[in-house]
Amino acid sequence: MNNIETIICLLLLLMAVPDVCRKLGRPALSNVLFVVFGLGLGLFVQPDVATMVKEAGEVGFLLVLFEVGLEIDLPKLRELLPSLRFGVLWSLVQYPLVVLLARVSGLSFWEGILAASAITGCSMSMAYYGWKDYPGFPGTSRAFVLQIMIALEVLTIVVLSLGSAAVKDGVGWLLLLKLVGMAVTVFLTSRFTSHFVKLCQWIITKTTHWRVHFLVLLVLVICAIGERLGLAAAKTAFFLGLFMSRSQFQGQSVEEYIAPISRRFLIPIFLCRSVY
Repeated sequence: MNNIETIICLLLLLMAVPDVCRKLGRPALSNVLFVVFGLGLGLFVQPDVATMVKEAGEVGFLLVLFEVGLEIDLPKLRELLPSLRFGVLWSLVQYPLVVLLARVSGLSFWEGILAASAITGCSMSMAYYGWKDYPGFPGTSRAFVLQIMIALEVLTIVVLSLGSAAVKDGVGWLLLLKLVGMAVTVFLTSRFTSHFVKLCQWIITKTTHWRVHFLVLLVLVICAIGERLGLAAAKTAFFLGLFMSRSQFQGQSVEEYIAPISRRFLIPIFLCRSVY
């Protein structure tokens, strides 16, 4: 089988999985199947195809974090404190263990920190769709779990950004400058959100066949601008979704409009490539 045939078969399989799982009454099972599929893919796929899957998966990761942000209705700080404590305690268990394993493997301290935060970010992204489709949570527990995911994601954003700067430039004034750049980018994103919502509304009302593509492209453009300003593209996507949380357009959220590209294509590719 040549590369083109491999890619076509991959796309057909990925796009069919959500429908099959929904008919079985287990929509969250699709995430597990994507991961299993990714494990097999890593054994047999050719290097050039693997590169294409990796690049597409990066865009899928952006859309995962954007959708997570859209799902969140930020509570007051007092209501968020129990989840923050849980997230910090979980990190105090996970981070030292991963850093120790990284040191044994010959990596530096900061490389170990980056590995731990990357594991947290990828795990949260995969767990989100399990949380979304699992019907067994009572209301209070469901909100508590989501708030824990918020805490872990924000912690991951800070650690990944500062850790990558520390690995590249060492600990110094550049690290502080990086933190300031992140804060400025988050602030500008919050101020721009109202304009973004208006753009989404214009695209949805004025376009027909290409509205999904325009919406996804708009998200990616803002992520690229955020990365230029100092905040990683995936993290910009998360904050963009967070600041426009619960926005509705003709009775639907942006998440529902971009689902044909995000949930049926790019996000499954991200889940596949995250395990090889």
